[in-house]
Amino acid sequence: MGDPVNERDQVTAALTVAAEEARRYLEDLDTRAVLDPGAEEVVHGWADPMPEDGDGTIVAVRELAARGQQVATRSSGPRFFHFVMGGGTPAGLAGDWLASAFDQVAFAWASSPMAARLEQVATDWLRQLFELPEEFGGVLTSGATMGNFVALAAARNWWAEQRGIDVERAGLSGLPAPPILSSGYIHPSALQAIGMLGLGQDNVERLASDAAGRLDADALEARLVELDGPAIVVANAGEVNSGDFDPIERMADLAAEHGAWLHVDGAFGLFARVAPEARGLAAGAERADSVGADGHKWLNVPYDCGFAFVRDGTMLRESFSASGAYIAPAGGWDPHTHVPEMSRRFRGLAAWCALKSFGREGYRAVVERCVDNAAAFAAWVETTPGLELMNPAPLNIVCFRLTADDLADEEIDRINREAVSAIQADGRAFVTGTTWTGRAAIRAAFDNWRTSAADVELLQDAVMDVRAGLLPAH
Repeated sequence: MGDPVNERDQVTAALTVAAEEARRYLEDLDTRAVLDPGAEEVVHGWADPMPEDGDGTIVAVRELAARGQQVATRSSGPRFFHFVMGGGTPAGLAGDWLASAFDQVAFAWASSPMAARLEQVATDWLRQLFELPEEFGGVLTSGATMGNFVALAAARNWWAEQRGIDVERAGLSGLPAPPILSSGYIHPSALQAIGMLGLGQDNVERLASDAAGRLDADALEARLVELDGPAIVVANAGEVNSGDFDPIERMADLAAEHGAWLHVDGAFGLFARVAPEARGLAAGAERADSVGADGHKWLNVPYDCGFAFVRDGTMLRESFSASGAYIAPAGGWDPHTHVPEMSRRFRGLAAWCALKSFGREGYRAVVERCVDNAAAFAAWVETTPGLELMNPAPLNIVCFRLTADDLADEEIDRINREAVSAIQADGRAFVTGTTWTGRAAIRAAFDNWRTSAADVELLQDAVMDVRAGLLPAH
């Protein structure tokens, strides 16, 4: 087919095919296996030669759809308990489609006043949703990893300024290693951001009181006293294996007393503030200097979306500002002055559309339903012979494992690792394998807006069927 200009009249037909195929995919999302048997083998077999002339728009779209129908992981469905991931709501999905159709460059006001302004509105709505103070400046990112990166970049610049250095211009050369204090709950995404910022992952001090990684608050206080200077403290709102929280309120007290920067990694846990019965878990986040979180988790918008808030908006802007003759400010807010990317998708549209559609009460209902589903599953694990609840489930993560009294721990570990693969192969539900306090375990995360009590029961059935297959004599 060659030059795409020859296919200009295929836009409507291509979108019609895409819509038809999307409807087909979504029609059985609630009931189909999360990953069809043999899907990975099919994917490994793809070795298509690069086309010379191309097959044309409609042929390509239909083939792509056929491949997706066959092998796509239904991670946006109600029984994907694997990573902490939501799924696109109708409003979020439609907003995301329109973002592609409008194809706005969410770089600056000059490139798209619409994209810039709706991102401002969406982030302010998120600030209000989480009841953060008005002075917080916000920006959308690709996810919580970049949310952490943006927030910690502001923390880095603040720390350097305390030593009289403009790190954006002078760099880190000649500065000592910054003290970064956290618990054993610190997430790899925060560590990745710390590494990318040149702060050094090895400079992170994990002040843990037990094998699980819970914060030793007394040790944190003693370390801040000992430092007697600026430090960066990372609080974790929701540990990925247990759903547990650092004591953010106590950490906020210590940061205020000792002049430290407090960052809250709230990838999914920040949403606890939406539900009245859970909001106490994230109490103190409103006192932080910065907060990062994910949108494609409990906001349930399509991948990818995250956000960062920094109390001092000036510090956020100064961390990423750059100048150039052709990118001078023009009439309004420029997103690129708050994030590392200049090339940015119009993420604000899906977020705006979802928040506009469901509001505070809609998201309260989603979070409460997910918390109830997690509590029901945890209670079932705790009362079912042959299963062990590894820790309480305060929010939406349940960590458990298969057990047998007459088997050694090493054998139980092996069986649980096999169980994860077996549950995934079964197809009814997807779970994650993990290690918790030195023992192999299974982890289920509940944050999809579609998940019902019936889906939780299917997960229970899959767990028990796999256990019966791996431990038939028990």
